[in-house]
Amino acid sequence: MKIAAISDIHGNLGALEAVLVDIGRSSVDTIVNLGDILSGPLFPEECADRLLPLGISTIRGNHERQLLTLQRNQMGESDRYTAECLSTDHHSWMAQLPESLWIEDDVLLVHGTPNSDVSYFLETVDASGVRPASPMEIRNRAGMTSAALILHGHSHIPRIFKLAEGPLIVNPGSVGLPAYQDDLPFPHKMETGSPHARYAIVEKRDGSWSAELKAVLYDWEGAAAAAERRRRPDWARALRSGRA
Repeated sequence: MKIAAISDIHGNLGALEAVLVDIGRSSVDTIVNLGDILSGPLFPEECADRLLPLGISTIRGNHERQLLTLQRNQMGESDRYTAECLSTDHHSWMAQLPESLWIEDDVLLVHGTPNSDVSYFLETVDASGVRPASPMEIRNRAGMTSAALILHGHSHIPRIFKLAEGPLIVNPGSVGLPAYQDDLPFPHKMETGSPHARYAIVEKRDGSWSAELKAVLYDWEGAAAAAERRRRPDWARALRSGRA
């Protein structure tokens, strides 16, 4: 079994297209999408129209939840722009997406952690900044799952971690946004340090899962220029540099 995992596209159509082409070279059995699909100042409507016909196994992220539940005046700038672009059909598609999903018998898809779409799985944020989570922290976040493989997104940081006597946990990184900053639970930055589009290939051989992280070239200058046209210099910097 060979799976391509994509996450956190954030409306970046050029990055999505490049990743789909790259996946097409890998003879995967299926593609899964881990949420935060459209929100951002780029091409949310076009990304939705590209993805809908593909029928990819998809879960919602925190941004889909926010787009479905918040009033416009409660939304952040990226969600508000996206909400103004999307059609009724796009909203209907988001509304039917599950918060988590099992595929096969041993693969669990979540956005953040099994219990939260806004919690980091493999990173911990405290007053001193961002650090890799400890094995104990990761075990507590995984809970009592029977999954052999957990695929998740949210932090945009590509990372692989194998729990002792527990699941392989894989964050494929972000297809469309290589860096951002946030204020919760403390002010922090998530940065990959490069502008590449990210995804992962996971494969089961002889009963065990392994993972490979992928970085893909695409026209990030074009994406950054689109962000600038939408008056989002923060996105333009992140897209060009992988720095927030």
